[in-house]
Amino acid sequence: MKKKLISLAVASALAVPMIASAQGTNVTLFGSVQAEYATVDKEGQGNQAMIGDNTGRSRWGAHITENLGAGLKAKAHIEYGFSTGTGAIGIARERWIALANDNWGELKFGRVQSPFKDFAGGMTIDPFAYTTLQASGSGGTMTASANGLGSGAQSFVDSAARYDSPKVEGFSFSALFMPGYANRLDPTNALNLTTDTNAGAVANSGGRDGAWDFQVAGKYEVQYQGHNLAVFGGYSRDNAGTNQKLLGLQNEHVWRGGGSWSYQNFKLSGQYENITNAIGAATCSNAAMLGNPATGNADGYGQCNSAMNLGGSGNIWFAGGQYDWGNTSFIAQGGMTHAHSVSGGPNSRQVSSFTVGLIHNLSKRSSLFGGYQRAMVDDKNAVFRDSNTYNIGMRHNF
Repeated sequence: MKKKLISLAVASALAVPMIASAQGTNVTLFGSVQAEYATVDKEGQGNQAMIGDNTGRSRWGAHITENLGAGLKAKAHIEYGFSTGTGAIGIARERWIALANDNWGELKFGRVQSPFKDFAGGMTIDPFAYTTLQASGSGGTMTASANGLGSGAQSFVDSAARYDSPKVEGFSFSALFMPGYANRLDPTNALNLTTDTNAGAVANSGGRDGAWDFQVAGKYEVQYQGHNLAVFGGYSRDNAGTNQKLLGLQNEHVWRGGGSWSYQNFKLSGQYENITNAIGAATCSNAAMLGNPATGNADGYGQCNSAMNLGGSGNIWFAGGQYDWGNTSFIAQGGMTHAHSVSGGPNSRQVSSFTVGLIHNLSKRSSLFGGYQRAMVDDKNAVFRDSNTYNIGMRHNF
């Protein structure tokens, strides 16, 4: 009898979430698992190879939606990353709560992605995003700073609010705001921004006592006689904090513009970025640096070809083409980074790269990919060298 009562109690407890779901709450579990064999051959150093997921594609999480009535919804999103090549688990990714309405859009609060990453260009136009062939970072043709205002594979914005509008007549926009103290929560900072007198020297977002940082982006999409056209633009401002200004640093400005066009099996895309007074864009996350594949850290092997000189300016452009033949996409892309010199500091640097490869879809959820990337540096030194990258891998989304 006691066993029956215990079983009944357990069944009743398990039934509660199902009842909540029936009342308008939906929970969706999702994820992606990727592993690739990648070889990074940097001039003057030993060939480094790995099997795993050095750029952080693998993740799992839960997305919750509750209908509140009158078209209003409450949402929550929790996401963790992990590595298929090591024992690393629980890497922090997106974590936010939101209110949404089909008529006025969605407002998120928490740890979010930046519009430069998933809304206007960036990862949205790079088929090789989240692989060692990605255009950001070592690819040298897109910004990929550790700063959450950048668009790197593992770049997120802590302590932020983000608004995404609905699409109206093909137009939509996104805006992100981050308090100046949010950088204290950034685990990539090496300094203790609460106590260090030189705090902000390498800060990735805003700096100590920094004002509000923000990013805005808009795009227009239209279909006409089988042609799909999208144009986008955006602006990012990383305000220099008190200690950063004492070091002579100024507010960082990043302007971006670009677009994509597709017709039948063809697709072309590209973007241009202009960076002034680099603060966040002068640094780079380990995932974007393609460091030592054995550890996932820089370890003297990694380089970020898209980085500007600290406090300097520059520009980056990217262009790519894709042709779909059955379940296989053939891809060719490339571009160039030009980091201007800084008075009394580093000299100018120019890096160009090209990438060729393919993605074969085994199903709607599973795919194989592989290719080759060549990065060429015009002022080689101890850090920046020519490099060759090869990879082949598999991905499954669920």
